[in-house]
Amino acid sequence: MFGYVTPLKSELKIKDYVKFRSYYCGLCMSFKKNIGNLPRLTLNYDMAFLAVLLDSISEKEASIEIKRCLPHPLEKKPIIVNNDAIDYAAAMNLSLYYFKVKDDIQDDNKLKSKLLEKVLYPYEKKLNKSLRKISSIIEKNLNELANFEKNKNFSNIDEISHPFSNIVGNILKEYPYPLIDDSEILRNNLYNLGYTLGKWIYLIDAVDDLKEDIENKKFNPIIFLFNQDSKPYEELLNSIKDRLEFTILNCAYNCKEILSKLPLKRNSDILKNILELGIMDKYLSVINKRCESKRRKRNESI
Repeated sequence: MFGYVTPLKSELKIKDYVKFRSYYCGLCMSFKKNIGNLPRLTLNYDMAFLAVLLDSISEKEASIEIKRCLPHPLEKKPIIVNNDAIDYAAAMNLSLYYFKVKDDIQDDNKLKSKLLEKVLYPYEKKLNKSLRKISSIIEKNLNELANFEKNKNFSNIDEISHPFSNIVGNILKEYPYPLIDDSEILRNNLYNLGYTLGKWIYLIDAVDDLKEDIENKKFNPIIFLFNQDSKPYEELLNSIKDRLEFTILNCAYNCKEILSKLPLKRNSDILKNILELGIMDKYLSVINKRCESKRRKRNESI
């Protein structure tokens, strides 16, 4: 469930896109400095959004250095360094990925997942002790989600999406550093933003995997809830598209509304782009993926 929360690049000013990339590169550097080189492979754009958001309501100004990095050795780039929000996002990136791998072992018991768990275990244990609370929340909720998926003991989208939504909500709420106008109200707004965004991510991921899961007879909450009569992919999607779209668009709208309540000190244009345009563009690209694939094949045959 990674890589869905991204900006719409075509609508970003160049300076804002460069700044967003400086957070992403900062995450990579934070992995190298604080965790290790190998876990850098787990890096994703969702965590860059997390870093941008939390840094936007932090008192400390971001420090930027112009550096070369291994993926771009010939070109110097601006990179945000020594930043609490980035270091926290990197830690959450690793923790989420690690516990997802553990969950995969329970699901399919594949050798690849077992090897990944062995490789990542020492790095996950290196995380700061102050982050143990949120790590335990992640593990508990992923176990709850695995139980839902295994036993099919849920009856609606809200119920099955709750554990992942709760994870994202708590990742924002439990940020262990002081924030601008820090208060219970602010922390609750952060939780509500994370919870709503987490629900959106869970639903988009389910829609994105729907065709493949139908073909491979794999679990998907949409199949379980809405496809008891085994409709083919396109027929199923057409029959539930309006219902899914209402929920997904409502999540996107609520994210935008909650963002407006946060005391943003910087990066407001980047965050508005992501939550007003980026996630909508991602939804459209996921829902229209099959049509685009067909069109591409036709063009290739001409």
